[in-house]
Amino acid sequence: MLFTFGVFLITILGLCVGSFLNVVIYRLPRGQTVVTGRSFCPHCGNILSWCDLVPVLSYLILRGRCRYCGAKISWRYPLVEVVTAAIFFLVFLYFGDDLFLLLKYFFLSGLLIAAAFIDVEHYLIPDKLVLAGLVAGIIFTLLPGDLGVGVALLGAVVAGGFLFLVAVLSRGGLGGGDIKLGAVVGLFLGWPLGPLSIFLGCCLGGFAGLILLMLRIKGRKDPLPLGPFIALGSFVSLFWGQQVIDWYFRCLWL
Repeated sequence: MLFTFGVFLITILGLCVGSFLNVVIYRLPRGQTVVTGRSFCPHCGNILSWCDLVPVLSYLILRGRCRYCGAKISWRYPLVEVVTAAIFFLVFLYFGDDLFLLLKYFFLSGLLIAAAFIDVEHYLIPDKLVLAGLVAGIIFTLLPGDLGVGVALLGAVVAGGFLFLVAVLSRGGLGGGDIKLGAVVGLFLGWPLGPLSIFLGCCLGGFAGLILLMLRIKGRKDPLPLGPFIALGSFVSLFWGQQVIDWYFRCLWL
């Protein structure tokens, strides 16, 4: 019963955080503040009331349209809320007995989700978002009960360095935001899970790019945002990274 109640609270928290992340995703690339100012319709500019902002439910009740002007509401809003709730549930499931790790990975999850969706829409990862992750990562690293400064720094250097090497070899085919995000992931997850996140993200991104090329959805010179794949690789590494590493070494000894 207690676990069920905890899952319920975490799901509600995830939906609410997802609603806030939608604000970050919309405003940050446009240079707008995410701290103050009420939510508004991006089409007509009308201020939204509380009943327009209930995660997922408002979207369903309004049938995906603005109450005031009837313009379509992007599918991204409920998707971000549901994805955040799902990731928060997994974090609670794997780290619910450690409050420190719970808070740390809640923050990392929110950062990765925001970075992924911003990168999809704008092909950039804002410096302010990465800076927030860097500051938080340093604070968490210095607190007792974390990985340790050496492990965290090694993860950050290897993860960020790997992406920097890819950027150099591809002659600018990789953005600076991806490199900085990779370093932040390495800082949070340390060695070896941080670099594993980036490796998995690059593999997933390459596979997705190949599929898009084969389907002729993308051309060889069309950009493909790496942020979503870094986020996906990070989540795989966070929840199942040790199993991936163990599987790899078992394969080596076959």
